[in-house]
Amino acid sequence: MKFSNYLLGVLFIAFACSKPQDSFQSAKVETEESKFAHAPLVEHIFTADPSAHVFEGKLFVYPSHDIETVVEEDDMGSHFDMKDYHVFSMEKVNGPVTDHGVALKLEDIPWASRQLWAPDAAEKNGKYYLYFPAKDKQGIFKIGVAVSDRPEGPFKPEAEPIKGTFSMDPAVFQDQEEYFLVWGGIWGGQLQWYEDQKLVEGRKGPMDGLPAPDQKALMPYIAKLDDAMTGLAEKPKEILILDENGEAIKAGDNARRFFEAAWMHKHNGKYYLSYSTGDTHFIAYAIGDSPYGPFTYQGNVLEPVEGWTNHHSIVNFEGKWYLFYHDTELSGKTPLRNIKMAELVHLPDGKIQTINSYQ
Repeated sequence: MKFSNYLLGVLFIAFACSKPQDSFQSAKVETEESKFAHAPLVEHIFTADPSAHVFEGKLFVYPSHDIETVVEEDDMGSHFDMKDYHVFSMEKVNGPVTDHGVALKLEDIPWASRQLWAPDAAEKNGKYYLYFPAKDKQGIFKIGVAVSDRPEGPFKPEAEPIKGTFSMDPAVFQDQEEYFLVWGGIWGGQLQWYEDQKLVEGRKGPMDGLPAPDQKALMPYIAKLDDAMTGLAEKPKEILILDENGEAIKAGDNARRFFEAAWMHKHNGKYYLSYSTGDTHFIAYAIGDSPYGPFTYQGNVLEPVEGWTNHHSIVNFEGKWYLFYHDTELSGKTPLRNIKMAELVHLPDGKIQTINSYQ
């Protein structure tokens, strides 16, 4: 009897001692998970730069596909060495996410050499168009287009990039029956290598050609797409982003100036241009009366996220607005990102309620 009591006592102590450790581990996991306000949409592969659209009554997301690479990190983004695109869909918010597999591969694009960066998509007359940036055989970013009969692809690329395009981060904005291509990005996006839309020989680095801090910042570009959706219908125009005094945002205003990831949406008759500020890590936005601008800076859509980069899209689905973005919750590494979504609110005065990616 004494032995049984002793044994029970030992078991009780062992159980009691083990319980706080389990509780501590669970609490630690919960704390780590609760740090982030929104869960990754995709976990089986790394995804970034999500462009979201509503096609056939579903949410379709067109992200870039991050992969492990031996390419060293630099300020030109060489370590973002993507080689294909997957398309994802959801029938409802917070519902299952379907991976439709590879929609387009680098090896199938005749003019491209590497780096399939952030894409976007559009639909017209039952055809679907995937717009994507890639470096050509000379290492210069151009924008291409691929076509499919289905929103998930597979997409067949055109043999040449879209004439008149340069830099990267294409986004398509549909305004009633008109379609516009918006694009551009500095540093790795090479926008600073151009003057009057012509490549300047000898510019190679991320800072080569950047304006002085007190000069007008480089801005994104816009052009109407032609009827075939595979070319530009006009010469690209620079989109002017202004400060509260009606003056162009300066190159040294890093917290507000355009860096990359331009996106456009329309709400209550106003046009919203949102974009990444790059090295200050905001998704900022500006409002205008025309897709061509000018746009006046208003504030931030999204505060900085985990990881260096940020890239987003904004879409209306079943009467509500949503922001899609990425961070590095799954990997903790900037080149290996994961896409997320959050509800977005337009306030009564037309401004956007700022979103934080953390709890």
